[in-house]
Amino acid sequence: MEKTPQGTSVGVDDPYEFAGVCDHLTGEGQCRYAFDHYEHDPEFARERARDDYDCPVVDPETDWSWMDCPHFRSCNHDRECVRCGLEEKRMAHDDERPLLEEHHLSYARDGTELSHEITVYLCRWCHSKVHRSWARITDDAAPDTGAIAALEERRGREDDELGFESAAERYERSDDEDDNEGDGGRRDQR
Repeated sequence: MEKTPQGTSVGVDDPYEFAGVCDHLTGEGQCRYAFDHYEHDPEFARERARDDYDCPVVDPETDWSWMDCPHFRSCNHDRECVRCGLEEKRMAHDDERPLLEEHHLSYARDGTELSHEITVYLCRWCHSKVHRSWARITDDAAPDTGAIAALEERRGREDDELGFESAAERYERSDDEDDNEGDGGRRDQR
Protein backbone atom coordinates (compact mmCIF):
# COMPACT_ATOMS: atom_id res chain seq x y z
CA MET A 1 0.00 0.00 0.00
CA GLU A 2 1.01 3.62 -0.51
CA LYS A 3 2.49 5.23 2.60
CA THR A 4 2.76 8.71 4.05
CA PRO A 5 6.21 10.17 4.76
CA GLN A 6 5.67 9.07 8.39
CA GLY A 7 5.18 5.48 7.20
CA THR A 8 1.45 5.15 7.86
CA SER A 9 -0.79 3.62 5.25
CA VAL A 10 -3.04 5.69 2.99
CA GLY A 11 -5.34 2.72 2.38
CA VAL A 12 -4.79 2.23 -1.37
CA ASP A 13 -2.27 0.59 -3.67
CA ASP A 14 -2.79 3.00 -6.58
CA PRO A 15 -4.07 6.52 -5.81
CA TYR A 16 -4.96 7.08 -9.47
CA GLU A 17 -7.72 4.45 -9.18
CA PHE A 18 -9.53 6.96 -6.95
CA ALA A 19 -8.74 10.08 -8.93
CA GLY A 20 -11.54 11.76 -10.79
CA VAL A 21 -11.08 14.29 -13.53
CA CYS A 22 -8.51 17.00 -12.96
CA ASP A 23 -9.73 19.99 -10.96
CA HIS A 24 -8.10 22.27 -13.55
CA LEU A 25 -10.12 20.83 -16.45
CA THR A 26 -12.89 23.08 -17.77
CA GLY A 27 -16.16 21.81 -19.20
CA GLU A 28 -14.80 22.57 -22.67
CA GLY A 29 -11.79 20.29 -22.14
CA GLN A 30 -9.27 23.05 -21.55
CA CYS A 31 -6.54 23.39 -18.94
CA ARG A 32 -7.36 26.20 -16.55
CA TYR A 33 -4.03 25.75 -14.74
CA ALA A 34 -2.02 26.79 -17.80
CA PHE A 35 -4.23 29.84 -18.27
CA ASP A 36 -4.58 30.98 -14.63
CA HIS A 37 -1.10 30.05 -13.35
CA TYR A 38 1.13 30.82 -16.31
CA GLU A 39 3.93 32.08 -14.06
CA HIS A 40 4.23 28.75 -12.16
CA ASP A 41 5.27 26.77 -15.23
CA PRO A 42 5.74 29.03 -18.28
CA GLU A 43 6.95 26.20 -20.53
CA PHE A 44 3.85 24.09 -19.78
CA ALA A 45 1.63 27.15 -20.23
CA ARG A 46 3.18 28.03 -23.61
CA GLU A 47 2.73 24.45 -24.79
CA ARG A 48 -0.93 24.46 -23.76
CA ALA A 49 -1.44 27.92 -25.32
CA ARG A 50 -0.11 26.59 -28.67
CA ASP A 51 -2.89 23.97 -28.48
CA ASP A 52 -5.56 26.54 -27.50
CA TYR A 53 -5.24 25.34 -23.88
CA ASP A 54 -6.71 21.95 -24.78
CA CYS A 55 -6.00 19.28 -22.16
CA PRO A 56 -3.95 16.49 -23.77
CA VAL A 57 -5.41 13.88 -21.44
CA VAL A 58 -8.95 14.29 -22.77
CA ASP A 59 -7.76 14.63 -26.37
CA PRO A 60 -8.50 11.24 -27.98
CA GLU A 61 -5.54 11.66 -30.34
CA THR A 62 -2.93 11.56 -27.53
CA ASP A 63 -1.82 8.78 -25.16
CA TRP A 64 -1.63 11.06 -22.14
CA SER A 65 -3.02 9.86 -18.82
CA TRP A 66 -3.53 11.88 -15.65
CA MET A 67 -0.16 10.57 -14.41
CA ASP A 68 1.58 12.23 -17.38
CA CYS A 69 0.33 15.71 -16.57
CA PRO A 70 2.72 17.58 -14.27
CA HIS A 71 -0.09 19.67 -12.73
CA PHE A 72 -2.82 17.08 -12.22
CA ARG A 73 -4.94 17.59 -9.11
CA SER A 74 -8.07 15.68 -8.14
CA CYS A 75 -9.92 16.49 -4.96
CA ASN A 76 -13.15 14.70 -4.18
CA HIS A 77 -15.88 17.24 -3.54
CA ASP A 78 -18.58 14.79 -2.38
CA ARG A 79 -19.22 15.53 1.27
CA GLU A 80 -19.39 11.94 2.43
CA CYS A 81 -16.89 9.35 3.58
CA VAL A 82 -15.66 7.28 0.61
CA ARG A 83 -15.20 4.26 2.88
CA CYS A 84 -18.38 4.06 5.01
CA GLY A 85 -20.68 6.63 3.39
CA LEU A 86 -21.16 8.86 6.46
CA GLU A 87 -22.44 12.26 5.35
CA GLU A 88 -21.05 15.54 6.63
CA LYS A 89 -23.27 17.58 8.92
CA ARG A 90 -21.83 20.99 9.73
CA MET A 91 -23.53 23.33 12.15
CA ALA A 92 -23.65 26.99 11.18
CA HIS A 93 -21.70 29.37 13.43
CA ASP A 94 -20.08 26.46 15.22
CA ASP A 95 -16.38 25.67 15.23
CA GLU A 96 -16.98 22.05 16.20
CA ARG A 97 -14.63 19.49 14.67
CA PRO A 98 -15.98 18.31 11.28
CA LEU A 99 -17.15 14.72 10.87
CA LEU A 100 -15.21 14.43 7.60
CA GLU A 101 -11.53 15.06 6.98
CA GLU A 102 -9.49 15.37 3.79
CA HIS A 103 -7.41 12.28 3.20
CA HIS A 104 -4.40 12.53 0.87
CA LEU A 105 -3.75 9.49 -1.28
CA SER A 106 -0.51 10.67 -2.83
CA TYR A 107 2.71 11.81 -1.19
CA ALA A 108 6.20 12.67 -2.35
CA ARG A 109 8.43 9.61 -2.48
CA ASP A 110 12.20 9.16 -2.29
CA GLY A 111 12.83 12.85 -1.72
CA THR A 112 10.89 13.88 -4.83
CA GLU A 113 8.47 16.77 -4.77
CA LEU A 114 4.75 15.97 -4.74
CA SER A 115 3.34 16.94 -8.11
CA HIS A 116 -0.11 15.39 -7.98
CA GLU A 117 -2.61 16.05 -5.24
CA ILE A 118 -5.23 13.32 -4.96
CA THR A 119 -7.59 13.65 -2.00
CA VAL A 120 -10.84 12.09 -0.86
CA TYR A 121 -12.99 12.56 2.24
CA LEU A 122 -12.98 10.09 5.11
CA CYS A 123 -14.90 10.39 8.36
CA ARG A 124 -12.70 10.85 11.42
CA TRP A 125 -13.27 7.25 12.45
CA CYS A 126 -12.35 5.69 9.07
CA HIS A 127 -9.43 8.11 8.75
CA SER A 128 -7.87 6.84 11.96
CA LYS A 129 -8.53 3.20 10.99
CA VAL A 130 -6.81 3.66 7.64
CA HIS A 131 -3.76 5.41 9.10
CA ARG A 132 -3.42 3.26 12.21
CA SER A 133 -4.14 -0.20 10.89
CA TRP A 134 -4.51 -2.36 7.82
CA ALA A 135 -7.88 -0.84 6.83
CA ARG A 136 -8.38 0.04 3.17
CA ILE A 137 -10.55 2.67 1.56
CA THR A 138 -12.21 -0.05 -0.52
CA ASP A 139 -13.34 -2.03 2.55
CA ASP A 140 -17.06 -2.69 2.76
CA ALA A 141 -17.49 -0.68 5.95
CA ALA A 142 -20.47 0.61 7.86
CA PRO A 143 -20.24 3.87 9.81
CA ASP A 144 -18.74 3.49 13.29
CA THR A 145 -21.24 3.72 16.17
CA GLY A 146 -19.47 6.86 17.43
CA ALA A 147 -19.83 8.43 13.97
CA ILE A 148 -23.56 7.66 13.86
CA ALA A 149 -24.04 9.08 17.35
CA ALA A 150 -22.20 12.30 16.42
CA LEU A 151 -24.23 12.67 13.22
CA GLU A 152 -27.55 12.08 14.98
CA GLU A 153 -26.64 14.51 17.76
CA ARG A 154 -25.97 17.18 15.13
CA ARG A 155 -29.18 16.38 13.28
CA GLY A 156 -31.11 16.70 16.54
CA ARG A 157 -29.59 20.11 17.23
CA GLU A 158 -30.37 21.16 13.67
CA ASP A 159 -33.99 20.06 14.07
CA ASP A 160 -34.23 22.06 17.31
CA GLU A 161 -32.91 25.15 15.54
CA LEU A 162 -35.39 24.72 12.71
CA GLY A 163 -38.34 24.25 15.05
CA PHE A 164 -41.04 26.90 14.84
CA GLU A 165 -42.75 28.37 17.85
CA SER A 166 -45.43 30.96 17.26
CA ALA A 167 -45.55 34.19 19.27
CA ALA A 168 -48.83 33.02 20.81
CA GLU A 169 -47.15 29.88 22.14
CA ARG A 170 -44.26 31.91 23.55
CA TYR A 171 -46.58 34.41 25.26
CA GLU A 172 -48.80 31.63 26.61
CA ARG A 173 -45.79 29.87 28.09
CA SER A 174 -44.51 33.17 29.52
CA ASP A 175 -47.91 33.89 31.13
CA ASP A 176 -48.00 30.40 32.69
CA GLU A 177 -44.52 30.92 34.17
CA ASP A 178 -45.56 34.30 35.62
CA ASP A 179 -48.68 32.75 37.19
CA ASN A 180 -46.65 30.01 38.85
CA GLU A 181 -44.04 32.36 40.32
CA GLY A 182 -46.41 33.55 43.04
CA ASP A 183 -46.88 30.05 44.48
CA GLY A 184 -43.19 29.14 44.54
CA GLY A 185 -43.39 27.38 41.20
CA ARG A 186 -46.05 24.91 42.39
CA ARG A 187 -49.07 24.44 40.19
CA ASP A 188 -52.52 24.20 41.61
CA GLN A 189 -53.22 20.46 41.82
CA ARG A 190 -56.92 19.89 42.31
